[in-house]
Amino acid sequence: MTARPRAAWSFVSPALVAVLVLFVVPVLAALALSFTDFDLYGVADRHHVRFIGLDNYRRLLVTPLFWSALGNTAFFVVVGAPLSIAVSLGAAVLLNARVVRARGLFRTALFAPVVTTVVAVAVIWRYIFHARYGFLNYALGWVGIDAIDWLGDPHWSMPAMIVFAVWKNFGYNMIIFVAGLHSIPGDLYDAARIDGANRRQQFRYVTLPALAPTTLLITILTMVGYFQLFAEPYVMTRGGPAQSTTSVLYFMFEEGFKWWNLGYASAVAFVLFAIMVAGTLLQLALARRWSRG
Repeated sequence: MTARPRAAWSFVSPALVAVLVLFVVPVLAALALSFTDFDLYGVADRHHVRFIGLDNYRRLLVTPLFWSALGNTAFFVVVGAPLSIAVSLGAAVLLNARVVRARGLFRTALFAPVVTTVVAVAVIWRYIFHARYGFLNYALGWVGIDAIDWLGDPHWSMPAMIVFAVWKNFGYNMIIFVAGLHSIPGDLYDAARIDGANRRQQFRYVTLPALAPTTLLITILTMVGYFQLFAEPYVMTRGGPAQSTTSVLYFMFEEGFKWWNLGYASAVAFVLFAIMVAGTLLQLALARRWSRG
């Protein structure tokens, strides 16, 4: 090995070791646990751990609470992810407009929720959603709409969670969209204006096609992030009411750290991972087909 490759490996090796120790080894250990009955007794004595093959996965498929949690998570992803992407794109387009002044200030203000602690902002949003004293019900009362128990009604708890999550996370995608908008050559808009395109047509035929790679990236990141719904229901509803906000990750947390069924919880984690991989591959296939057609 020459001096140059040796120097390169010496710089890369600490990062590779960190990835191996902190990511690869724990993932392989969790995969191995998913084929065992590792529980609280196994924590105390490893001789109590038995290899049970695919029993955890079979048990998972016949557990009604898992399917309920998967349905809640799917609803959160299908409704929340497109809404978050649309809000992010709208905010980015507005920030990129020529008439906007103090763009840095608005960009910072809209991005601020992303870096704030979920626990801190959840306290504020619990007051906003409060059935009797919440600002949202107070505003609805002005237009003649009766108060809604946002966090206590199973029909409204997940929509409330989606609103909170969109507000909390849209700023991250907005920054990526802003970067994508800055990379679009101005000549394309000039040519569109010469051809008589109005602003709506410029957005449809210039902006959206040019943002296709950026949108694909954001769609995958948002889908993966929303499938990992945990902090919002944990802080605001504890999975209630009537388990209407119990997500797959929250279900996994309770199985692993409330009931100490760590092998079973590991199986839940890998099923969720498989679902996210399938969703990612589906989006890549659809994007590839759209680009060809």
